[in-house]
Formats: sequence, structure tokens, C-alpha cells
Amino acid sequence: MEHLTKQTFLEKIFNYEKNQDWKFEGTLPCLIDFYADWCSPCKMVAPILEELSKEYDGKINIYKVDTEAEQELSAAFGIRSIPSLLFIPMEGQPQMAMGALPKASLVQAINEVLLNTPAN
Repeated sequence: MEHLTKQTFLEKIFNYEKNQDWKFEGTLPCLIDFYADWCSPCKMVAPILEELSKEYDGKINIYKVDTEAEQELSAAFGIRSIPSLLFIPMEGQPQMAMGALPKASLVQAINEVLLNTPAN
């Protein structure tokens, strides 16, 4: 899983310095985990995201943003609680989910929001 800096975020996700309106720069739908090292719920989500990055390899990208190191990115998205998970589909607006979600909820959100394949 790649850790995004402001620079790589502007290139791969959204160049908010050039665009007022949302314009996704990526080639695959993605999930961004806004976290901090001191946050225990973040530590619970991390291994689940590692598993999902392998299970969905080639279908979605999963990125991490350290809210301590990248305070400008956190501010740009109004991150107030962590973990905050930003789901970014290829089309349409991104959706934010707050808190440490269990794997089943993450899978459901990835399938519905990112891959447009609702659960049966």
C-alpha cells in the first residue's frame, strides 16, 4: 500500500490546487485511509486494508495518508476524526466513511461504491 504525500496526492487523486470541482486523476477506483500512528482504531483497520489490497489487486488502489505528516491534505478533506476512509469511484463524487469498519462493511462499500456491484 502506498503512502501518499501532498505531491503524489495531487498527481494520482485530485489536484485541488488547479481544480475547484472534483476531478479524479486516478486510473483505478481507490480507497484512502486517513490515519495516525497513535490511533488504536487505525491500527485495527490497517491489517484488514492490507488483506483487501491483495484481494482487490488490479481492481482498486488502496492508499494511506498520515494525518500528522500531511495536515494540509487532512484539512482539504475536513478530516476531524480518524480513521476516515475516503472511497473514490471512477465516476461521481467520493464518499467518506468514519471509524474503524469491520472487513464485511469495507467489502460491501468497495463493491457498491467503487466497483458498482451490489451485494446479492
